[in-house]
Amino acid sequence: MFQDLTDKLELVFRKLRGQGKISEANVTESLREVRRVLLDADVNYKIVKQFIDDVRTRSVGQEVLQSITPGQLIVKIIYDELVKLMGTASAEIRFAPMPPTVVMVAGLQGSGKTTFCAKLANHLKKKGHFPLLAAADVHRPAAIDQLEMLGAQVQIPVFAERGSRAVEIATHCLDQARRGARDVVILDTAGRLHIDEEMMREVETIKEAVKPNEILFVVDSMTGQDAVNTARAFHDRLSFDGVVLTKLDGDTRGGAALSIRGVVDKPVKFISVGEKLDALEVFHPDRMASRILGMGDIVTLVEKAQDQFDERKAQKLEEKIRKSQFTFEDFLDQLHEVKKMGSLEQVMSMIPGMNRLSGGATLDDKALVSVEAIIQSMTKEERAKPAIINGGRRRRIASGSGTSVQQVNKVLKQFGEMQKMMKTISKGKIPRILQGMRPPR
Repeated sequence: MFQDLTDKLELVFRKLRGQGKISEANVTESLREVRRVLLDADVNYKIVKQFIDDVRTRSVGQEVLQSITPGQLIVKIIYDELVKLMGTASAEIRFAPMPPTVVMVAGLQGSGKTTFCAKLANHLKKKGHFPLLAAADVHRPAAIDQLEMLGAQVQIPVFAERGSRAVEIATHCLDQARRGARDVVILDTAGRLHIDEEMMREVETIKEAVKPNEILFVVDSMTGQDAVNTARAFHDRLSFDGVVLTKLDGDTRGGAALSIRGVVDKPVKFISVGEKLDALEVFHPDRMASRILGMGDIVTLVEKAQDQFDERKAQKLEEKIRKSQFTFEDFLDQLHEVKKMGSLEQVMSMIPGMNRLSGGATLDDKALVSVEAIIQSMTKEERAKPAIINGGRRRRIASGSGTSVQQVNKVLKQFGEMQKMMKTISKGKIPRILQGMRPPR
């Protein structure tokens, strides 16, 4: 996420921190570089101009220039201005005082709108709500089928009336929600390949009929300035309440995320960071600014870990480690828990400084797949007692996992080192983040 932007800004900051003394000339030169980086990231040029002016105004004061660490102070100023640019505070769904709360989702075709509806329903379900999905996209072939399939995956009912008009489906769904004690209705409306009058009239008619509490506009973040222009056109007609950025995990530049709030003056409420139906995050401007500047996002990482945390399992694991009984079976369980938190690259990007330690190398989840395959190719006895794995067994494991004997040897050696390390742990809670186990190459 935003890797290209982060790497380029890191080069600018490294040069700035290396200056023995900061002057107005240094600041001007550095901000010229920041301006170029932001424009390369496809950030709206008016937003860039205002951003640079604001940073410059704060950076040339005597307090900064005469500071012992002026370079770090300027980075802090840039962080503060990024947070301000993206909205200062997170904004979730506004719920109706009397259920059901109606959330209308709009956007162009291909933006990930239908998938987002299911992700949002899943997100709200985890928070104790009882959502109902409404298939009001009657134009795209198989749109209703897609929503029904996604609803089944997250075990959330989908209201569909094939052959009816979109506005009828929306109003009938509200009646169904009241009868079924569903406190949130999520309307999946039709998208087009481009903005057209028919599409706009239809969503305006639905808005007038059901009077939604929230209108969320979904945009593909990878389209950069096109996403911002589309958002502006939609907002002029629909006056939506918030923005959802999809496919953010594949966006290396970040132009849409940094521009959209300033252009439409509406908050980004959610970001989609993967294809799985639990890959949805509330947008926090401060955490996003921290990620962009390579400072990580420990708060989100901890929240993701807590979502997957099983206290009973953790206590059992701690006891095993205390008794030096940690096995490959336990390691496999922990590997599965880490995978639930997202891709390896996403998890590592939330740890401060990891972008610098990796040296720009791409973290490949396929490498962990080979570790998992090696462990799964072992018998239960071998997982419990790795010492019995002789040459013949290693060849069988390598053949069964599609790896080499050298890779198997490396996993066994690293696991042995991990066991030795764990023997030294005698007090305190056991960290659940895997240590000492690198993917075999």
